[in-house]
Amino acid sequence: MKRLLLIWLMVNCLTGNAQRVVDVHCHNILPSYIEALAKHDALLDEGFPLPEWDAGAHLAFMDSAGIGCSVLTMPAPQPYFGDSRECHATMRRYNECCAKLKAAYPDRFRFCASLPLPDVEAAIAEAAYALDTLGADGIKLATNSCGQYLGDPALDPLMEALDRWNAVIILHPHKPAPVNRQLMAAVPLAAYEYLAETTRALVNMLAHNVLARYPNVKVVVPHGGSFLPLALPRIKAVVPALQAKGMMGGIDFEANLSRLYYDLAGASSAAAIRGLLAITSPDHILYGSDYPYQPADVLENNLRHLEKELAEDKTLSGYKEMFLWQNAARLFSLPSAEEGLATSTMAGKACTDSGHMLVRISEIEIHPEYREEYMQMASNVGATSVSEEPGVIAIYPMAQQRDSCQVRILEIYADEEAYKHHIQTAHFKAYKQGTLHMVKSLDLVDMTPMNPSGMPEIFLKMRDGK
Repeated sequence: MKRLLLIWLMVNCLTGNAQRVVDVHCHNILPSYIEALAKHDALLDEGFPLPEWDAGAHLAFMDSAGIGCSVLTMPAPQPYFGDSRECHATMRRYNECCAKLKAAYPDRFRFCASLPLPDVEAAIAEAAYALDTLGADGIKLATNSCGQYLGDPALDPLMEALDRWNAVIILHPHKPAPVNRQLMAAVPLAAYEYLAETTRALVNMLAHNVLARYPNVKVVVPHGGSFLPLALPRIKAVVPALQAKGMMGGIDFEANLSRLYYDLAGASSAAAIRGLLAITSPDHILYGSDYPYQPADVLENNLRHLEKELAEDKTLSGYKEMFLWQNAARLFSLPSAEEGLATSTMAGKACTDSGHMLVRISEIEIHPEYREEYMQMASNVGATSVSEEPGVIAIYPMAQQRDSCQVRILEIYADEEAYKHHIQTAHFKAYKQGTLHMVKSLDLVDMTPMNPSGMPEIFLKMRDGK
């Protein structure tokens, strides 16, 4: 026992704030769920065996990795085998077990309830029971339930109900319908098809403007956004051509994308995060482990590697606590959310204290049809930031003369704390979310000032018109 306590203390000394990490992508595999699948010979329905799970082992992993709270969800497959009542009973047992786990470990476990889809009426009833009676923290939805994909108009009554609850929805890929058995046997679903399946469901939701029509729901996309960061530019390019031929309606990209959050399960690297920042804002990126689908020591090493990369990356280091716990705490209204907000507020007040300037050039390519609108929004947010935030020294957008869709924004902050405060402001968030659909590519390039002591004189001359 003393040895375990010593290890725990060493881990927490080494990882600093890691004890507050919030894991939004992990699964609990309960005996009743296993029994429901075994009854229908469906234990290998997703092409690979389900891992073992118990609360004690999960808590031990969390303690070792420095994870303070985990949001539990049911894994794949969806336990529906043609009998809606049977499926509903399975989901009810699962959700009630999750509620007991949350009650037993209120600071460690939260859960998103599972629903007996494709029966929409039963799903609405179970959502009501889970959210209003059991105290579920959100809803888990499969990308498809027996071929009924998210975005299907048949699901609108469910989405309308979840919108009234202001529900957080965690998506998880399931076996596609239909599925190519030969491909599934050659390459496990989790290696490739899960990413495609998630993207397939998201694109269907976009095409039907689901999140624009139900703006009170918030959706967590798994696995680093899956293929969405790659697919979005192509979708934006293809949709106008289809609309011109009357084959598609309009898509409100801004409204839809603003409701999406992204977990880092299976994509815990600085490179993956940079890709996500081209389609979302820093406050919409969350940590996820995917426990217990990989060994605990592998997942712990992945988290340590991510923390190291974030700490060493000048561009991303200011986001570290946001990614690892603050964003999730706010999304799920965890007790630490207020602490995080207070920290950000204090950072804003102290942003002009001693420290090193943060100088960055944002290299952005804009879709041509949005060039003027984007430049106006970038100029407005720059002026507001410099005027209202003491730690923002300059935000200066420019367009290349040879290609006006190539935008460069010079950003200068008093120090890293000033930057962290800036990205939490309402005007920055409105700008970031409002321009996501306008941006084709984004790269954040940190710079080293060659003559920082001469900067005050330069800016004074600009102010005085000399």
